[in-house]
Amino acid sequence: MEIVKDQYVVKYDSENSTVVCSGSFRLTGPEYTDVAEILNAAADAKPEVLNLDLTGLEFLNSSGINTLSKFVIRLRKHKATQVNVKGNSEFAWQKKSLANFQKLLPGLVLEFD
Repeated sequence: MEIVKDQYVVKYDSENSTVVCSGSFRLTGPEYTDVAEILNAAADAKPEVLNLDLTGLEFLNSSGINTLSKFVIRLRKHKATQVNVKGNSEFAWQKKSLANFQKLLPGLVLEFD
């Protein structure tokens, strides 16, 4: 599954249980529906390990943070899933915001390039 737009890309590789988000998420709340569908499909597959690669995501607005937070909460309900989030320390928002995901899901592993 994937979404390819001028400003952003979201790809879900079910074989590797990896979601990759890149570009710039400057959407309004309802515009995140397609993104949420991909994230929910990845969560609902209940893989043993799920990887979320955000290293190429340069910008994420508050609606996007809300969408990702709901995704992390959904993963918390699937207690068997180990979640690994890879961020990029070059993007200031990631250091601040991604750490909050660990509060929502204490077992989440967060690493930065």
